[in-house]
Amino acid sequence: MIKSKEKAIALAYAAWEKKAQDTAVIEIRALSDVADYFLVCSADSDRGVKTIVDNIEEKLKELGERAIGVEGYTEGKWVLIDAVDVVVHVFYEPVRRFYDIEGLWIDAPRIKLPFENRFPNQSKELEKDFSRR
Repeated sequence: MIKSKEKAIALAYAAWEKKAQDTAVIEIRALSDVADYFLVCSADSDRGVKTIVDNIEEKLKELGERAIGVEGYTEGKWVLIDAVDVVVHVFYEPVRRFYDIEGLWIDAPRIKLPFENRFPNQSKELEKDFSRR
């Protein structure tokens, strides 16, 4: 079984592969019983939101896991994926600004993502590393 931090980072990478914007992994385990981590990201269209969600669900399957719930997919404005210890929020950008999930968890630590300053598919070694997770 994959550890929750590794899972959060692998799902963040899956979002990043589909050009998710401003990806944040927030450690909430000490502040809430809901999950260990929130993954928050956005896209500039509802189609982009759905593409990111589809890739995250595919990554969960590769990890031998599945979401226990997905809400909001049809509208594509704010999709919530409940992956038990990681809760994923994929937003259409204006909706993300309105709800400001990160602001609600301002005291929670952020996890540095090893790929966040690169462009998708820039590094084949990085891609291989995260495809194994």
